[in-house]
Amino acid sequence: MDARAALEQLLLDGPRRYTRLQVAALAGMAPERTQRLWRALGFPDAADDDPAFTDADVAVLGVLSTLIDSGFVGPETEASIARAMGQSLSRLADWQTDMLADALFRAGAHGDRPDATAAEAVEAARTLLPRLREVQDYVWRRHLAANADRLLTVTAPGDRRQLAVGFADLVGYTSRTRGMGGRELGVMVEDFESIAAEVIARHHGRVVKTVGDGVLFTAGSALDAVEIGLQLPVAWAADDRPPLRVGAAYGAVLTRLGDVYSPVVNLASRLTSLARPGTMLVDRDLADHVRQHPAYRVRPLRRVSVRGYDHLQPWLVRRRPAGDAAATPDGGDEHTHDEHGYDEEAFAEDDGRDDGETV
Repeated sequence: MDARAALEQLLLDGPRRYTRLQVAALAGMAPERTQRLWRALGFPDAADDDPAFTDADVAVLGVLSTLIDSGFVGPETEASIARAMGQSLSRLADWQTDMLADALFRAGAHGDRPDATAAEAVEAARTLLPRLREVQDYVWRRHLAANADRLLTVTAPGDRRQLAVGFADLVGYTSRTRGMGGRELGVMVEDFESIAAEVIARHHGRVVKTVGDGVLFTAGSALDAVEIGLQLPVAWAADDRPPLRVGAAYGAVLTRLGDVYSPVVNLASRLTSLARPGTMLVDRDLADHVRQHPAYRVRPLRRVSVRGYDHLQPWLVRRRPAGDAAATPDGGDEHTHDEHGYDEEAFAEDDGRDDGETV
């Protein structure tokens, strides 16, 4: 048996032996249904005569049937659940593959270590993968425990809650990274995701998704969202990195299968596209929650028209220096200009910035 076949048997709990039609028959499901689930998990179609499936594939379909029969999973939602799991675990698998490959197939610091052989790679996977599975199981259960209150509350399939939603976006990402090599770009992306995850978690937020140039996050309170938005650009700032900007909004948000849906999400995205490097813009609802807080300066900027919003009112949030005077009675600050170039009399729609890509 070659190394690839050995690795596949290790990962798939056995050899490939069944066609998709045989799997459907053994699981007692219609072939169209198993194909729909397979695609939802993110895998390409297998030819009718291709023995691409294993006993583990048959077993998991049996488990799914049991979940449906028990009422835990509805037939109408099984594909959505498969899609959410497939997208999340595909990314995890990509990262773990890169990590294992980097550890196994590289020379030492002085070129004194030969690359691992294929057989050594299989043996390393045999040792490491069970430990990765243990860690994944623990982290999964720990996240469930963090949502214990929601587990004990009867909700509809979609959970609508009042949340702050924020985007943090790297300004000029495309132009800055155009000449980077793969390893240099990978280091910057890893640093960005690591710093973003650390700041967001520290303030009780949740990372919903990341793309190379941005992160979408939620927070249960307006104050937590503001702290995340103010600290992220500072924690990320360095001469060799593109600057960061943040936009956030507050309101009713539908959480479903790990993602968030609401006009609040679109509003936060628009505010991010308006923000100057190193600053945070918020909507009126979020501003109302924090404008009287002594730690912040909150002031309105001139209304502006953007896609989907004809008269969008951005609010600039900054940290109030120690000993600074309190806000004026209307909740705004008396300053008309600041170091980031904002001016109450003119909110430039085109200030020459390279907006980069959006999340």
